[in-house]
Amino acid sequence: MVVLDVGKSLVKLTLWDEETGTLIRRRTLPNRSVETKRYRALDPAHIESWLEPTLREFGALGPISAVIPVCHGAAATVIRGDDLAYPPVDYESRVSPEARARYEIERDPFWVTGSPSLPGGLNLGVQLHQLDSWQLLEEGDQLLPWPQYWSWLLSSERSSEVSSLGCHTDLWAPSLATYSPMARRHGWSERFAPLRKASEAVGVLTDDWAARTGIGSRVRVYCGVHDSNAALHGVRGFPEIGGGEATVLSTGTWFVAMRSTPDAFQISTLPEDRDCLVNVDVDGRLVPSSRFMGGKEIERLCSGDCEQFFEPKYLDPALNQVVDAGIMVLPTFVSGVGPYPRGRGQWIGTPGTDAVRVAAIALYAALVADMSLDLIGACERIVVEGRFAHHPAFVSALAALRPNDRVYINNADQGVAFGALRLVRPHLVPLTPLTEVEPAQADLAGYRERWRRLAAENAA
Repeated sequence: MVVLDVGKSLVKLTLWDEETGTLIRRRTLPNRSVETKRYRALDPAHIESWLEPTLREFGALGPISAVIPVCHGAAATVIRGDDLAYPPVDYESRVSPEARARYEIERDPFWVTGSPSLPGGLNLGVQLHQLDSWQLLEEGDQLLPWPQYWSWLLSSERSSEVSSLGCHTDLWAPSLATYSPMARRHGWSERFAPLRKASEAVGVLTDDWAARTGIGSRVRVYCGVHDSNAALHGVRGFPEIGGGEATVLSTGTWFVAMRSTPDAFQISTLPEDRDCLVNVDVDGRLVPSSRFMGGKEIERLCSGDCEQFFEPKYLDPALNQVVDAGIMVLPTFVSGVGPYPRGRGQWIGTPGTDAVRVAAIALYAALVADMSLDLIGACERIVVEGRFAHHPAFVSALAALRPNDRVYINNADQGVAFGALRLVRPHLVPLTPLTEVEPAQADLAGYRERWRRLAAENAA
């Protein structure tokens, strides 16, 4: 089975033995955007031109039974007739202050949608609002969320799915499991293709794609899923997690915390102005979530040289030096997002060595993650997955900041793809067990209290 994972920065194609959950092969492609006359756009043609030969390569290794797409949120496509009408809007595309002001009047309250007002096009609704204002939506046009664009391209079958529709779009009312009042008022709800389950096979590979790749026309194509929700679904396969109280902290360009709780949850308990939101899992259940652009902040703080961030020498000795010297990094270096969206990123104190500087950055990321987790009521078990799960200073500092919780590392490098695989094969248990994190020995209680006070003052 093949998982197509279209991330914002990187596209991954992975081949799996779907009976054992064993990864067979992985290929990647740096993603890119293109500039159009009106907006910055995603580039599906770039991905498609790479997908064809890569599927052909995978097919040469043995029969492929199915393909399931996984994609980042805040993206949708417009289908006109049998073609893509134009490239989808990149959520980092600029929205003018005038357009934003008009849109804000239209939005439904946070307690209805669980979507905070986010910068750029991170609310999918603002993208559709712009397309309407530019008169680019024509009668008969159909909307497909980003994962379902790929299932349509491969199978010609059109569908929508709740995990993408419920991802800070302003278009979904999670508590009612239906489209938001705004989506209905504008007629956007009627434009979306029919809802299907993420785990549903919507069709088979088209004859054209079968011929182009040589993998056969009997390959099933699944509806597809939002990437963070795929990661959550994968973590639920661990025996330590199952259906109990746990939070997944997915780390990459975005750090996304998603709380899986068996308890009833009210959207109104989340602070709307601190990048908290409600995601919707593959079964339509509410998932209290929080986010910040941790990966992008780390890259900026490291001046792009992130490889040093993973060296084990920045463990306890350097962390202790950071704490003893009172060196701090205050949020935020990507304005408008995270638990301190109005903060102005700055250093307090000057690191004397590279080790201390990198340890301070790791501790900063842990402190912002710790606050994000508190905002959604995360407790008991925290599972860190993704790229920064493999940085020892970050995860050990996070464990020290949360002494009442058990913090684990998901050692499976392909957590998102494995979660997609579990949609098709729910019996699968991850082959690599979770590793419980040993907390850093540094005393962080007083440092944490001071950091939170200064961060709040800085963001006021």
